[in-house]
This record gives sequence, C-alpha cells and structure tokens, in this order.
Amino acid sequence: MSLLQVNGLTKRFGATEVLRGIDYTQEAGEVVSVIGSSGGGKTTFLRCLNFLEKPTEGTIRIGDTLYDAGATYSEREIREMRLHFGLVFQSFHLFPQYTALENVRMPLWLRTAEALKREWRGKELRARLADAKTACDTRARELLAEVGLAERAAHYPCELSGGQCQRVAIARALAQNPDILCFDEPTSALDPELTGEVLRVIRALKDAGRTMIVVTHEMEFARCVSDRVVFMANGVIEEEGTPDEVFGAPKSPLTRAFLAASPGSGNS
Repeated sequence: MSLLQVNGLTKRFGATEVLRGIDYTQEAGEVVSVIGSSGGGKTTFLRCLNFLEKPTEGTIRIGDTLYDAGATYSEREIREMRLHFGLVFQSFHLFPQYTALENVRMPLWLRTAEALKREWRGKELRARLADAKTACDTRARELLAEVGLAERAAHYPCELSGGQCQRVAIARALAQNPDILCFDEPTSALDPELTGEVLRVIRALKDAGRTMIVVTHEMEFARCVSDRVVFMANGVIEEEGTPDEVFGAPKSPLTRAFLAASPGSGNS
C-alpha cells in the first residue's frame, strides 16, 4: 500500500470549487514536485493534506490513518493527523520573540509535555518534564545542525537572512518527525543566492530518503530532484509523470503552454 492515498479530494469555498475530485498516491521516500500557474489549486491541496483546510469531500489515508471528509473529528484527532505532515510555508512563519533553537524546540516540547501531563502528576511530572526539556534541546540542536545552522541557535529571526529563516522553518517541520514533508513555494520570497542554499537543504533531505511534496516554481529543481512531477490546473491534476516525461514530452496542451512560459523548464 502507498504511504499516502488521496481519493476524490474536493474543496469548495462557497460556490467556487478550488479542488475537483483529486486522486493522488505517493510512495515512501518519493519526492514529488507540484507545478502549475497561480490559482490552480496547489496550495489548497497542501493545506487540505495538512488539515489546515477542511476538505469538502474525499478521503486522505496516510499509513494506517484514514481521514474522511464526511466524518466528524475532535480537535485532538485533527492535531494527531497533522503530525503525519510537516509543512514549510513560503513566508517562514517563525515566532519573532523566540530564538532559532526555541522555534525548532517548540513542537517537540509541546507534544512531549502534553503526553507527560496525561500520565504523570506532582514531583514525578516535574522531574520528567525537566528531563524532556533537555532531550528536546538536544534534538533541536541536532536539527539545526542538519540544516547548517548550528552556530545560529541563539539568534532571533530578525538576525537571520531569509534563507536562514527558511532553513529554521525546515528544521522545525522536521522536529515533528513527519511521514511527509510538504513545501509551499519555499523559495518564492528569496533572492537567487538565498534560494540556492534552501534548495541544497531540500536536496540533502532527498538524499537522506525523506518523503516530500514540493510546490515550486523552480523548474530546474523540479527536473533534477523530483522522482515525479505533477502539473495542476483548474483544480485537477492535469498531467503527471517522471521529470523526463512531463518536461521532455508533455501530453496536455495546458502543460505545454505552462512550460513554454516558464524559465528553466527547458521548453521556453
């Protein structure tokens, strides 16, 4: 069975249908780039996968966990399902009052503390929370080192470049140990030099076997790093295949038109 299986995913905002019955599967360790023009449904697709938007119809199965848009779930159940996905936003979404270390440690600490408070009380709880804080600090430092920011742990977001902030955001997403790491245009707010440092981190994550969905306008990155490319238009998956298939011999006229207008696609 695939790691991720999506069936009939539909999202409406009022009378506007943004996603129209999407079927999608992804294997463990696979890197999929999602490309397409603005308004095609790419970001909404990611937000539905992460349960930041409630799908109108359809099902999402991640591992043994099934989400059905027709069912009702508690906030705690939704939080648990979100843990399967780590989302990196285009605008970082770091907490400005916290250091890089504290931003990365936060999801680790909140999840661990919540679990301990359900099981322990009093002196035993305090002791276990102290041990957990040390462990969370250690893991957060390891994740910052993984994205090349070990020496920036004590810096605040205002003291970091845009590329460094995005790498902190990647480390924070990794802190949840998600099954799938999702990127929503991770380089759109960066200049070319800073874009390169973020894309190098994503390449390293691929080499480490991470499963990823990358919504991107970086066509060269999609060609070189992806195992599969998905082209979305008008709320549907218009075309998908290997990078050679999609970029080298696109079948859909919409795909061909998009690639012809996209720098770095090899079709412009």
